[in-house]
Amino acid sequence: MDISLARSWVQAVAAAVDEQKDQLTQLDSAIGDADHGANMHRGFSAVLDVLDGQEPATVGDVLVKTGSTLVSKVGGASGPLYGSVFRAIGKKLDEPTAGTREFADALAAGLENLQRLGAAAPGDKTMVDAYGPALEAFLRIADADGGFAEAAAAAADAAEEGMRATTPLQARKGRASYLGTRSVGHQDPGATSTALVFRALADTAAAAAAQ
Repeated sequence: MDISLARSWVQAVAAAVDEQKDQLTQLDSAIGDADHGANMHRGFSAVLDVLDGQEPATVGDVLVKTGSTLVSKVGGASGPLYGSVFRAIGKKLDEPTAGTREFADALAAGLENLQRLGAAAPGDKTMVDAYGPALEAFLRIADADGGFAEAAAAAADAAEEGMRATTPLQARKGRASYLGTRSVGHQDPGATSTALVFRALADTAAAAAAQ
């Protein structure tokens, strides 16, 4: 991971959110406030504007600025949650480049912040259900001395599997938890956007590796 890849990752997330914002809103309309797509789109659009005028010195500069912008621009729960994740990742990457193992450790810090702020555990039908498996997959490849693109691809696959696995769950955190058993049968919007984030990482890492 270098500064250019960090920028490309965030840009790819913004593009994915723009493309999928209606789907995110549709998912959120079933078990939430029907604003997840709009909120995420507004936040990442603001991130692009901020990064456009920035000359970062480290990978962390890109990601901390991304997180801070999301906190200030995104409404609902997703702003503080995503903002805290990106800031935590960025604070661990205070160098122009980071290896696969360093990035794995940064992702772990992101999940720790996410769980501390949201008080969610695996199985609660939240972002954690996609993020946790993604981290585990990334760590598995990193521990085996695999490359960054390989680890990112495994993480994206695991995130998407975790996302799909939220459908039969009953929500135990957030707005969806108020619905009780009526939350069963709906894919969690936060887990869905989390999977978009990890797929964007995989796609940009693969593109960079192919150059």
